[in-house]
Amino acid sequence: MLILAGLGNPGPRYANNRHNIGAMAVDAIAKRWRFDPERSRFHSLARAGEIAAPAGAVKALILKPQTFYNESGRAVGEAMKFFKLTPADVIVFYDEIDLAPGRFRMKTGGGAAGNNGVRSITAHIGPDFRRARLGTGHPGHKDRVQGHVLSDFHKVDIPWVDALLAACADAAPLLAAGEDEKYQTEVMRLAPAEKSDPRTNPRD
Repeated sequence: MLILAGLGNPGPRYANNRHNIGAMAVDAIAKRWRFDPERSRFHSLARAGEIAAPAGAVKALILKPQTFYNESGRAVGEAMKFFKLTPADVIVFYDEIDLAPGRFRMKTGGGAAGNNGVRSITAHIGPDFRRARLGTGHPGHKDRVQGHVLSDFHKVDIPWVDALLAACADAAPLLAAGEDEKYQTEVMRLAPAEKSDPRTNPRD
């Protein structure tokens, strides 16, 4: 079984923020693979379901923590312990300002790189969980980061956002099979994005 946690802030006010692209990604996966309806569980909105994989269907629980972004670890840690899983069974989708808009990278372990949601999860389950990082670009100066991540995507961003979310969902069998490198490659094949400096095109 896997836990797919999509980071973001709860409520309609934040729904279209760049900070919520992780939650948007797991929503897309849930829709594509017809997960059960949402219900409140583990301080989250949770959906159970299965993702087809080459060796057979893999059970998964999608979590959208409702604790606010910076305390996401409470939800993820509680769910992981309840199902007696390990960090390797946890995949966290979140926004990455140090990747150009539309870029996508998978990695396991490492530091938080200033991301308080990742820091919170690390505090609860350790650093060795799997990370699906969705590039949203950098505003160009550290003093503008908070306003950048807590602002909505612009209309011009919607095509690449929609393509990236769809690719994350369509390629999910590779993720379910534990083929993270192949998953990254397939997501970028389905939703190609130019390699560029994440600070070159700030819009805020």
